Amino acid sequence: MAITKKRKAVNPKVDSNKIYSLKEASSLVKEVNIAKFDASVDLHIRLGVDPKKADQAVRGTVTLPHGTGRTKRVLVLCTPDKENDARAAGADHVGLDEFIQKIESGWTEIDVIIATPSVMPKIGKLGKILGPRNLMPNPKTGTVTNDVASAVNEVKGGKIAFKVDKAGIVHASIGRVSFGPEKIAENSQELINAIIKLKPATAKGTYLKGVSMASTMSPGISIDTKTFIH
Repeated sequence: MAITKKRKAVNPKVDSNKIYSLKEASSLVKEVNIAKFDASVDLHIRLGVDPKKADQAVRGTVTLPHGTGRTKRVLVLCTPDKENDARAAGADHVGLDEFIQKIESGWTEIDVIIATPSVMPKIGKLGKILGPRNLMPNPKTGTVTNDVASAVNEVKGGKIAFKVDKAGIVHASIGRVSFGPEKIAENSQELINAIIKLKPATAKGTYLKGVSMASTMSPGISIDTKTFIH
C-alpha cells in the first residue's frame, strides 16, 4: 500500500529505535495524527501468555475515566418486561425477535449487544455472525445481565471490553486525538491496570511484553512498559 505524503511527513517524528514514556507517547500521538476526522487512539499490548490455553485467554472490561470519546450504539435483546428499563437508560435499539432476524440478514450496525440470561438460548445461533465481530453477549464482560439499565449506563459511560487475540495481543481504543495528553495517558493507564489484574497464574516470564500507541493512519509509537504504574 502506497504511503501518503502526509504520512511521509510525520514518519520522521517517530523514532522507530526509541521507546517512549507514556507521557511522551500521549503527546506525540496527537502531533503525528494525519486524519481529517477525530481519529481513534488505540493501544496494542503484547502479553506473555499462550491464548490457546483456556486459563491464559485474558479478557475483561474496564471503565475508562474519560470515556472513549465516541457514543456507542447499544442494542438490548430482552423480554418485553425489560424493554422500558433499557430505553430509559438510553439504549439505541431494544427488542428481540425482529433484531435476531435483522442480524441473521447481515445487520450489525451496533457497537455493543446486551442481553438478559433468559433470551440467550435464542441468541446462540447468531454466534457465527456476532463472534468474529466481538459482539456476542458474554457474562464475563457484563453484557449478559438482568440489570439491563446498569449495563447500558456503563457502556454509554465509557466501559469497554477487551480480549487477547490469537497472537497474544490486546487491541483497544482508549480515546480520540482530540483528547488532551493527560486524558490519553490516564485512560491508557486504566486499561493497563485492568490487564495487569487479570494476569493468569500460569503465565510465566514477562507479562507485559510490549505496548504501542497509534491513532488511525498514524505511525505506531513504542511505549516503555516501565512508565506505567504497576
